[in-house]
Amino acid sequence: MEHLDMHHIFELGLILTMIAAGITAIAKKLKQPYPIALVIIGTLIGLLNIPVLEPLKMFITEGDIFNFVILTIFLPALLGEAALKLPFSHLNENKKPIIALAFGGTFLSFIVIGFSTHFLLGLSIPVAFVFAALMSATDPVSVLSIFKSMGVNHKLSTVIEGESLFNDGLAVVLFKISAFSLLTYIDMGIGGLTSGSFEFIKVVIGGLLVGGGLGYGISILTKYFDDYPLEIIFSILLFYGSYIIAESIHVSGVIAVVVGALTFGNFGSRVGMSPTTRLNINNFWDVAALLANSIVFLMVGLEITRINFSDQWGTIGLALLIVLIGRTIAVYGSTLPIKGLSWSWRHVLNWGGLKGSLSIALALSLPGDFAGRDTVLILTFSIVLFSLVVQGLTIKPLISYFGLRAKHSGSKEYEDIVANLHRHEAGIAEIRKLKTQLFVPEPVYSEMLTSYQSEIDKSHTELDRLLEENPALKTSQLITLKKHSLYAQYDKITKLEQGEIISGEVAGKYREILNNGLADLEETDIVKDSKRTD
Repeated sequence: MEHLDMHHIFELGLILTMIAAGITAIAKKLKQPYPIALVIIGTLIGLLNIPVLEPLKMFITEGDIFNFVILTIFLPALLGEAALKLPFSHLNENKKPIIALAFGGTFLSFIVIGFSTHFLLGLSIPVAFVFAALMSATDPVSVLSIFKSMGVNHKLSTVIEGESLFNDGLAVVLFKISAFSLLTYIDMGIGGLTSGSFEFIKVVIGGLLVGGGLGYGISILTKYFDDYPLEIIFSILLFYGSYIIAESIHVSGVIAVVVGALTFGNFGSRVGMSPTTRLNINNFWDVAALLANSIVFLMVGLEITRINFSDQWGTIGLALLIVLIGRTIAVYGSTLPIKGLSWSWRHVLNWGGLKGSLSIALALSLPGDFAGRDTVLILTFSIVLFSLVVQGLTIKPLISYFGLRAKHSGSKEYEDIVANLHRHEAGIAEIRKLKTQLFVPEPVYSEMLTSYQSEIDKSHTELDRLLEENPALKTSQLITLKKHSLYAQYDKITKLEQGEIISGEVAGKYREILNNGLADLEETDIVKDSKRTD
């Protein structure tokens, strides 16, 4: 690849962002999961010869570039954003399935896939277990994006988020041990098992200490400031600092980010953040995560086209079957002792164990002299593509089939009443317009109008009854209405300031009041959501 100066790199990055944003906007408008659309479009761009995009494709698909962008730039932001907003109370309520999947499930998957690919595909021990580690990671870059867009039952969503956040750290540790130390530990016999276990524990505990220590320190620091732009900078330093420091001392950067963000989002928000700060930090990371996700999935699509799959279909098919069976054993085996976890939840957890950019980035990070590197790349890229496209496109119908979307009691009846109200009001508007245009006689007009008005009155009566019977539904509507009202008030204050009708000091005072109101509504929404029945 030709030398690229910083100006050229910035141009390519801007083009990539424009393409990603455009595809994301269209997918959201069509109410489709945007990660799937980005992977498919990225794959098509990679396969087609589009001269203006060739420099972009060459730059992005460079292994070192992809690996750096995913692991160093985007992964800390995506992990941090997800953990930041995950209430510890939700994790605690669902700790049994989360621990079972993140620890027991990850190890089960690692063992089953590792030995199966060794014996059935003839892969060497290091290659088989490197591949097993990559396939044991349920990548939050893909899982969280797709599941959050589907309105999954909040407890199931918490289990999926918790598993994704913690199992990735373990999968990365297993990957590094398998790639660089496994043969050494095997040659050591029983002593190797002890050494390997000690190394694993050291890396995990080290990540916990780095993340917990930095998260606590930054949380305490926020007590001395009430300046949300500065506190947003603190959160950026926490996410990236914990990752880089942990990796530099050879412990888990992924675990450090997750623990640091959980500490900051729960303890820090309680002891050192005003409602305005909490709202603005969450909004900042919403934007950052959407941008990162959009670019990541487009890059995955572009990267997949670099692999030559020819003459490998039999091996790929068998590897895919092994991975799916391994995930099935991991989910059902690890959660079998847990009571109260429905089988429909287990089915969705099983099929929702998507693979994504983390697996690809780790595979690309293997050194060029690693024996079996090309095999790992082919199998990993193939299964990631299947996971994102096939599993990603079918998970939504599966969730709907099992009725696992988070719904208020009475919501379907509410939708029916609203539809009925709107259609009759539209009918009345049309009747009034036609009365003048077509000179409709008064008796005919009055009879039709009375009939429609009667239906509207009946719908209003049914709506009053429904809201009385379902307080949660009424609360949800009130929160939505209050949010829109506060947004409108905020916009009006801004316009008054811009028109020099009020001073910046007065405008700032009322913005603070409105931001606090919005933050209170966000907290009310979280509490209300946690009390919904499954």
